[in-house]
This record gives sequence, C-alpha cells and structure tokens, in this order.
Amino acid sequence: MRIGFITNCLVKQGIEDLDTLALWAVENGFDDLEVGPSVPLEEALYKGVMNRHSIQITALTYCRNFLSSDEQEAACHIAELEKRIEFAGSLGIEKIVTSTGIDKTVEEGIYDSADSIRKIPARSLDAFECVFTPMVRLAEENGVKIAFENCPLMGNIAISPVMWRQIFKRIDSPNVGIAYDPSHLLWQMIDPYGPVAEFGTRIFHVHAKDTRIDREVLAQCGILTDFSWWDYCIPGHGEIDWRRLLNGLKEVGYDGTISIEHEDRYYEGSLEAVQRGLILGQTYLQEFL
Repeated sequence: MRIGFITNCLVKQGIEDLDTLALWAVENGFDDLEVGPSVPLEEALYKGVMNRHSIQITALTYCRNFLSSDEQEAACHIAELEKRIEFAGSLGIEKIVTSTGIDKTVEEGIYDSADSIRKIPARSLDAFECVFTPMVRLAEENGVKIAFENCPLMGNIAISPVMWRQIFKRIDSPNVGIAYDPSHLLWQMIDPYGPVAEFGTRIFHVHAKDTRIDREVLAQCGILTDFSWWDYCIPGHGEIDWRRLLNGLKEVGYDGTISIEHEDRYYEGSLEAVQRGLILGQTYLQEFL
C-alpha cells in the first residue's frame, strides 16, 4: 500500500498548479496523488509531472449529481465525467473516484411514511442504471475503473453495504467498485471494518479520513437533530481503529492507495496548517504499513 492525498485541501489554499502539488508531495514522502476537479485536465502537464517526479497519479476525482432533475446540469456533469474517463485512459491513470448522483424527482412525498423515507436511496437505482451503464462501458473501453465514493453528503446513493450490493447487481462489471471511506460509515452507525471482507475485490481506492464523535453532545441531540455531534478529522484523531482497518485490507489483498482526505477543522485556515495535517496523518498511517 502507498500513502497519498487528494489535492482539494491544498487547492483551497491556493496551490492549483499540478507540478507544485506534486513537488510538495514528493518532498514530504507521499507516494501518490488523487487529483481533484479544480486542477485543469492538461495532457502535457500531467505527462510532465509523471515523468519528472517520483510520484504516481492513480485517481481523478469528480463527484457531482449526474441524476439531477435539471437536464442541462446533468448533461454537463456527465460530459465532464466522460472527459475524465477518456483522459485517464489516455494517460494510464487507473481510476475515477466519483458519486452516483441522486434522482431528486423521486423524492416527492418521501415524508408520507417511515417506509418511504427508508427507500430514498433505492428510488434512484433505475436512473443510476440508465446513466451509468454507458458510462461503465466507456470506462471498460478505456481501461479505467470507476470507484464510487460512499459519502452521503452529496448527490450519492452508494452510501452503505445494502446499496453497494444493489449497485453491483444493477451494473455487474469488474470496472465498478468503491472508494472506501470509513469516516462516512462511522457516523452513519455502520460497521467500518466488516464490509472490507465482503467487498474486498470491489475496493479500488481508500480514503483515509477519521470521524470524531462528541458523546456528550450526541447524548443530548441524538442522530437526527443536527450534525453537531460529529466532525471529520485526520487519521488517528478520531474513532477509527486504523490498525484493524488496514490489517483487514491486507487480508483481502488490497495493495492500492491510502489517500488522505483532509477535512479536519483543527488543521485548516492556512497553507501551513493544512500541510501539517497531511503530514501528521501520513506519519500516523505509516506506523501500520
């Protein structure tokens, strides 16, 4: 396994040039980059970075609502995702990390009953299958894997083991898998360790992000009042047992990227703070690799 990071956190601090991002990563011992959507898709730039620096670029990230009820918006996002699939294929970039989208038009009347509320993600499966069947075919043609992020806080239905099974049933392709992020599972009260054994061959990418839970606040507000009882943090500063998780990944033969997704509010506010957060996360993870 190799440790990398998603570039979004440094882009937000003003570093948008891929060459500069790669240089900092190499100088600080990172092995891999997951390049976010704000970095321009310039073939010469990517080729130059991959030739000049001893670092891999194994993923492009583009998470949007591809099932938007706004047809123009959906078409724009679909076109951008297709462009990234073809771009990745031409450069030998292994995978695209993305979301599924969610069909807002099926949410009318969702509060009519508890049963309808429970079925919200599943209601988008038909629209998902329609949009992503040709997308997966394009990925297969270009030798690219599609890894669905499991974050519920976006247009996305790939949020749980129940939904992963449905997705893989609808589109059964070896090029379709998961970008496994245990932080999202934890605050959903889903076991972040058990699914690794079942979905091991479908785990194409791993996001290293932790979740901090304030038990005193949780005791007062429960899980539905608001999200004040949890927040994201760098690995080692939350409740994930990273030794257990990484050992589980080793057992299923995962040997890919552990990509730090830095969203820790205690290491934000300046470029130096964000860089320190990335390095602290890297140092912590290295202990278990």
